[in-house]
Amino acid sequence: MTILHLALAADWDAAREAGEYRISTLGRTLEEEGFIHACADHDQLHAVARRYYRDVTDPLVLLTIDPTGLDVRLEIPAGAQEAFPHLYGPLPLTAVVSATPYTRP
Repeated sequence: MTILHLALAADWDAAREAGEYRISTLGRTLEEEGFIHACADHDQLHAVARRYYRDVTDPLVLLTIDPTGLDVRLEIPAGAQEAFPHLYGPLPLTAVVSATPYTRP
């Protein structure tokens, strides 16, 4: 099983320099949000991209994450109809299975 996270390429580059990823979602850090937003599958990810990233012109990266050993909880956010994985704590680079440019469908 893997989970997915959409990141600005610049944020991912900074994380590789720092040794861990600490961005929760567009414009918000782990410290501000309390967890890192993720998606359970590509359908959720594409819906998130359409809803929250449609006006973003910066390059995006799709992070595929192995959640083994991480504090990941499936939770239903306020106003949502489905559960999303939330990562409580920073994302270690070693948990990222792949980081590929994200092309909108």
